[in-house]
Amino acid sequence: MLRESVTETIRRAVFEELAETGYARMSMEAVTRRARVGKAALYRRWPAKEVMVVELVSEAAAAHLPATADSGSLHDDVERFIRHTMADLRHPLAGRIIPDLVAESARNPSLRDALYQAVLGPRRAAVATLLRQAVDRGELPGDIDMGLAVDIFGAPLYFRMLAVGGPTDDAYVTRLTHAVLAALAATR
Repeated sequence: MLRESVTETIRRAVFEELAETGYARMSMEAVTRRARVGKAALYRRWPAKEVMVVELVSEAAAAHLPATADSGSLHDDVERFIRHTMADLRHPLAGRIIPDLVAESARNPSLRDALYQAVLGPRRAAVATLLRQAVDRGELPGDIDMGLAVDIFGAPLYFRMLAVGGPTDDAYVTRLTHAVLAALAATR
């Protein structure tokens, strides 16, 4: 039986190691050193680095999926999504880990596919649920390009926070919400 306290110690060590060294330079040995556990404790849980990272990142992402409860307003859904995602991306480890995993995914198709399935797929499905609710309410046309609409929903915020930087205050949230709404209306 695996002790949860050891698993939690390893989990913290993995995220700290990812943030400090990045995926490419991170090793199972470095994680065991940081967590102060033996290799057996790590390998009993995960057979390889990619499996470990994908599982732990997907668990963290699942705990932070945006709400899909129907607010009754696409405007409110977009703003809630933006604020929720901004809060997640402001976490000091997430802000360093996510850009690194995106870059590594460009070089590592296996990692890209695993992260898409475990992390991006569920997040995109949550956004698609919000968009379908807006279609059902008549706020969006039924013939929108759902893939493009999902891209538009989150991409500007991710780009701003993880690539170029810049203020993400209330005024930015308001402007971005209106820009996303306008873009969604044009996704036919």
